[in-house]
Amino acid sequence: MDRKHTYEEPVNEEVIYQNPLLSLKVWEIKDDRVEVSTPIDYYPWHYHKEVELLAILEGTLTVQTKSNYVSISSGDVLLMGASQPHRTSKVWKGKLRYVVLQVDLTKHFDQSILPYLYYFSELTQPLEFLNYIFSQNEEAKIEAHHLITEIHRESQWKQKGYEIAINYAIKKLLLLLVRNDTNNMLQYSETHDLSRLKPVLDYIDSHLKERILVEEACGLLNFSYHYFIKYFKKTMGMSFIDYINRKRIKKAELFLLTTEKSIMEIGYEVGISNMAQFYKLFKRFNQCSPKAFRNQMLTVEENLELTKH
Repeated sequence: MDRKHTYEEPVNEEVIYQNPLLSLKVWEIKDDRVEVSTPIDYYPWHYHKEVELLAILEGTLTVQTKSNYVSISSGDVLLMGASQPHRTSKVWKGKLRYVVLQVDLTKHFDQSILPYLYYFSELTQPLEFLNYIFSQNEEAKIEAHHLITEIHRESQWKQKGYEIAINYAIKKLLLLLVRNDTNNMLQYSETHDLSRLKPVLDYIDSHLKERILVEEACGLLNFSYHYFIKYFKKTMGMSFIDYINRKRIKKAELFLLTTEKSIMEIGYEVGISNMAQFYKLFKRFNQCSPKAFRNQMLTVEENLELTKH
């Protein structure tokens, strides 16, 4: 048997999205071997940059993280934060069925809900600590379980508008966590902080095609360089540079899907004229090249057309 990766050296698992625009993978795991159980030590520690949610449909699953070792059963839900090492196993005998949802939550924050991005940035602590909600609040657990299984059903059926349904369900999951966090584990930016940054955010939107300097943003607010850097990250949950790169790549995705512009032209359009840098940034956000992204989405559209006939 191969050497298993330890907690200190976990496997970096690459998640291949079923639909790149939704930035998620969701599927059902089923084990009908009633008399078979496996010690959790048999499986390697692994992690991925996506948040993971589990919804148990039948049986019992054991999950181990750095701070927790828990067995969850039918009707239970478990949340694990981004890049959090973990491993799972069917330690108890009996049938086991559960849904796994791996999602890049940051991709589901549009301009209207950006103030809440800091809630889920995990800058202070992993999202795993929110599992107390499902232990203490039965209604919240039932709703979360329903939303996870609904996302799975929508991804399987792929009926017209399924992308809207999935995006809506993910936002409902975010809202559920925010409103039921009675222990105030989620820390967030005040509306006042975001409104102070609005001139900078507007400036970024209107100058994406150009070179944007931190000093220019500082001047808009009359902040010092170091204060601005800290203030922006505290408010937005990401650095100034990461925010700009994210906006540029999102705009590039839109160009790839809605125009026939070449990849080089798109790079220039979003302010990244260095093609090596453009490819590097695009792959960081999408785990694939711009060309592969465009081809994947064309394939998705073709498959949807086939299902209509």
